[in-house]
Amino acid sequence: MSQNYFIGVDLGTTSTKAIVFSTSGAIKGMGNQGYKIIVPKPTWAEQDPEAIFSAVIAAVRDAVDAAEISKSAIAALGFSAATHSLIAVDAKNYPLTNAIIWADNRSIHQTEQLKQQNIKHDLYLRTGSPIHPVSVVTKLMWMRETNPDVFEKAAKFISIKEYVFYQLFERYIIDYSIASATGLLNLKQLDWDEEALELAGIRSEKLSDLVSPTHVLRGMKTRHAEVMGIAPDTPVVIGANDGVLANLGVGAIAKGEVAITIGTSGAVRTVVDTPLTDEKERTFCYALTEKHWVIGGPTNNGGIVLRWFRDNFCAPEVETAKQLGVDPYDLMIEAAMEVSPGAEGLLCLPYLSGERAPYWNAKTRGLFFGVGLHHGRSHFIRAIMEGILFNVYSVNVALQELTGDIKEIRASGGFARSTPWRQLMADLFGIEVLMPEVYEGSGFGAAVLAMYSVGAIADLTEAQKLIRITYRHKPDSHLVSTYHDLFPLYERLYQNLENEFSAIADYQSQAIKRT
Repeated sequence: MSQNYFIGVDLGTTSTKAIVFSTSGAIKGMGNQGYKIIVPKPTWAEQDPEAIFSAVIAAVRDAVDAAEISKSAIAALGFSAATHSLIAVDAKNYPLTNAIIWADNRSIHQTEQLKQQNIKHDLYLRTGSPIHPVSVVTKLMWMRETNPDVFEKAAKFISIKEYVFYQLFERYIIDYSIASATGLLNLKQLDWDEEALELAGIRSEKLSDLVSPTHVLRGMKTRHAEVMGIAPDTPVVIGANDGVLANLGVGAIAKGEVAITIGTSGAVRTVVDTPLTDEKERTFCYALTEKHWVIGGPTNNGGIVLRWFRDNFCAPEVETAKQLGVDPYDLMIEAAMEVSPGAEGLLCLPYLSGERAPYWNAKTRGLFFGVGLHHGRSHFIRAIMEGILFNVYSVNVALQELTGDIKEIRASGGFARSTPWRQLMADLFGIEVLMPEVYEGSGFGAAVLAMYSVGAIADLTEAQKLIRITYRHKPDSHLVSTYHDLFPLYERLYQNLENEFSAIADYQSQAIKRT
C-alpha cells in the first residue's frame, strides 16, 4: 500500500498524545496537548469534555506536522482512552455534566451499599469489573440518588472516548474494551447486562451501541479532518482502553508474559484467550478483541507516593538537584539504594489514595510500620519504593493463581526509566524484567491494533517483531529470598488493619466536612 504511517491517539488523564508510527514501529512525529483535572469538592475529580476533544484535534495536528507526511501517507488512526469516565448528555447531545473520571471517589457510599448486598459477587463474575467508586455502575447510582434532575434529563450516559467519537462521526458507539470496564457489560454475551442496568437505574437505550475494538469508521466530519491534517475518509479504528493496549504496545501478549506499568499510579496485566474472573474478586477482566482478554489489576499508588514524599520531606534533595541541574528523584533513589533491602525493618503500605487492586478498598490509608530511631529519610524513600512494588506484586500473585507461572515482565511507565527501580522489581518479583524501547505503550498499542484492523498485519503477535528490548534485569536470588520473607508480613498488615482503615477514613471524612 502507498500509505505507510499509522497514528496512535491516547486520551490520558492529564493529556492526549498523538504519535505517528511507521509500519516498522519507528516514531515519525508526536503531539501532546494537556488539560486540567477539576476538583470541585474533596474526593471529586472531573474534566471538561470539550477541552479533551480540542486536545485530540490539536495533538493529531501537531503529530502530523512533526512527521511531515502527506494525508495520503496515513493508513489509519487508532484510539486508546482511559477507562471509567461518565458524562451525561441531553437529547440535543450537549453535556449536562463534566466527565466524572476514574480518580473520582464520590460514589463511595453507593459502593458500600453494593458490597453489602448478595448480588455483588455474581455481578463481578458476569462483568469482570470489581465493585469500587471507580466503577460507572456506582457513579450512575450516585447521580440517580443525589442529582435526579440531571439523571432524568440525560438522553445518553457516555465516556470521554464516546464523546470524542460523537464529535467526529455523530454516532454513539462504544468498544467492548471501554464497555467492559464500566461494570455494565456481560463478558460472555458481549452485551449490556440487564441486572447491572437495573442496579444503575437505566435502560440500554441510554447507552451507546457496542462494537468490536477493531471496528473501522470512515467519513469523519470534514472540518475536523482538515484541522487535523488528515483525509476525511481515512480509516479510524475505535480501539480499546489504555491498559489493554499498553500490553499490546510493549509486546506482552503471549502466555506467561506480564506488563507492569508504574507511573503516577500502576497496573499489572496479562493476556488470556477467554474471559477469566477471580473468585476472590482481586482482578479485572477487560476486552482487547473478541479473542484476546486482559486480566489484571490497577493500583492507585505508584509514583504519586514518592512525589508526595519529595514535596513534603525532601527539600534538601530538591535544592541540591536544582544546584546540580539534575532530577531530584535521581538523588532520592540514589540515597535509597545505599540502604539495605527491606529498609532495615521499615515497611510502607503506600495507600495514600485508597486502593484498587487487589483489595478494591477506597478506605485504605498509608502506613509506615516498624519505625525506629535508626531510620532516616533514605530509609523512608527505600520503604516507599519497596511498598509500591509489594502492592504491585500482590496483584501479580493473583494473576499467577489464575493463569500459572509468570516467565517474563515487560516494564513501562515513568519508573521504568530508572535502572535501580527496574532491578528492584526483578529482585522483588524473582522474575526477569525487560524494558522495551517503546515508552508510549498505549499509543503504540492503538497504532498496532489499527494495523491489525485494516489488514496491515495478520496477527497481533506480530507486534513483538516491532519492539526492541533495551534493558534486561535478572533477579538476585539472595534478594529474592529477602523480599519473599517480608511479603507475608506486608499482607498481614493490611488484613489486620482493614477495619481500622475504615475507621480512620470515616474520621478523616468528617474532619474535612468540619473544616
